[in-house]
Amino acid sequence: MRNRKPLLLLALLMTTGAAGLAVAADTPATPDKPARAKLDTNGDGFIDRTEAAKAPRLAEKFDSLDTNKDGKLSRDELQRWQGKRHGRGPGAMHERMEKLDVNKDGRISREEAKADPRLAARFDQLDLNKDGYLDKADRELGMKQHRDAWFAAADTNKDGQISKAEFDAAKGPFGGPRGGHGGDKPPMPPKAR
Repeated sequence: MRNRKPLLLLALLMTTGAAGLAVAADTPATPDKPARAKLDTNGDGFIDRTEAAKAPRLAEKFDSLDTNKDGKLSRDELQRWQGKRHGRGPGAMHERMEKLDVNKDGRISREEAKADPRLAARFDQLDLNKDGYLDKADRELGMKQHRDAWFAAADTNKDGQISKAEFDAAKGPFGGPRGGHGGDKPPMPPKAR
């Protein structure tokens, strides 16, 4: 009978990692306090219209960000603006892709990608299955490649299993000392000890 421990360990690692990512996704990020503190001159924890006037881009979007129409921006309302402004936040990437998907077929063609020069420059690199489109299949393949690369880098003795010591040394994609996966950069190999 084959040893099932490697499969059980892999399942445990994947479940633990997914749970950690889910918790991290549910945990709201705290806003940059110095920038917020500079705007919140009266210290009430909100940004009113007068305070927002100090940041022209924020003042321009004030009415659309003030979702509850109370005349001030709460932490949640301000976080949405900061996330979208920097291409992050809830749905920011999805919104960008929807705008590029002119024919609304759920995928970005090479021609559609030309509307975003940065995306067009990386199109071939991102089209992992080489079908001429950027879509869900490419994202899933990219995630699989990233997981496989992380596992290969973490498995320093190349026995097809990750020991606790190997896992602790290579926590990168699951958070911890390594600091995350770094976007589209390959995972860092564990340090030799």
